[in-house]
Amino acid sequence: MDALLAVRARGISKRFGEVVALDGVDLEVAPGRIHGLVGPNGAGKTTLLGLLLGLAAADRGVLEVLGAPVGRALAAPEGVAGFVDGPGLYPSLTARQNLAALAALRGGARTAAPAEVLDRVGLRDVADDRVGGFSLGMRQRLGLAAALLVRPRLLVLDEPANGLDPAAKRHVHGVLRALAADGTAVVLSSHRMDDLEALCSEVTVLATGRVAFSGPLRELAAGDRELDYRLLTSDPAAARRTAADTRGVRLLDPDPAGARPDTERLVLRARVPALDALVSRLVEGGVAVRELAPVVSPLEAAFLALTDQRQEAGR
Repeated sequence: MDALLAVRARGISKRFGEVVALDGVDLEVAPGRIHGLVGPNGAGKTTLLGLLLGLAAADRGVLEVLGAPVGRALAAPEGVAGFVDGPGLYPSLTARQNLAALAALRGGARTAAPAEVLDRVGLRDVADDRVGGFSLGMRQRLGLAAALLVRPRLLVLDEPANGLDPAAKRHVHGVLRALAADGTAVVLSSHRMDDLEALCSEVTVLATGRVAFSGPLRELAAGDRELDYRLLTSDPAAARRTAADTRGVRLLDPDPAGARPDTERLVLRARVPALDALVSRLVEGGVAVRELAPVVSPLEAAFLALTDQRQEAGR
């Protein structure tokens, strides 16, 4: 197997009784990359992350982590750290005490200092507060600090931005980018398309335990598909007339849920070439375009299309 890869999986399958969690999954992650793992609930994301962390063993297939084959023994491979289903912490201990206890379990001489990793994730000011009083976002950051104790070469995170406010999320994103810049491979799951777009160079989409897509993020978001857009102009009435008269553009109900309609913004459906033609006609007609944005991001639209197709095929 390719020793340059942090993760290489071939034909990984895992069952829990009659439930097929993973079915012939392939995955490659290179050092220094942030790789997103996405899919609907029950798609197999948590199971795959658990295999990388040594929390479970595959029934079939070959898995190599950091150049070493992963066998049946349930233990985190050397150089791998992270968490699934939230970090395991002691609520009665302080943040500093939690990290000190974990460092002792892992061999303190080989780990980073608790103060160092607390500062890195932005928790220095609450180092001596009990974890039982922490918010969800603070516990997530402490879980990241715990993973950083071992200076991992592969970091595996399950919904790391869960519960984070915008400032904390920006901080955590900065930590992950810095780790990747230093050569650490990061595999993370997220339901947030904006997090994936901000962080990941590559994604793997799982649906019903199988890979629906795996590759560069730009390839997933690309494609000439129809998307819904919100359009705000200096003259809504003229924009409506122009949109109705532009080939390939469909005006949609701006108020499908029955809430008070926004009479200033139009909602329309089009492919990019038709949208370009509409904007050109608006500008030629003296109508200023003040806002033009997809209702759902191209990445999210591609994700929904892929997972819907895979789920339909699996029925």
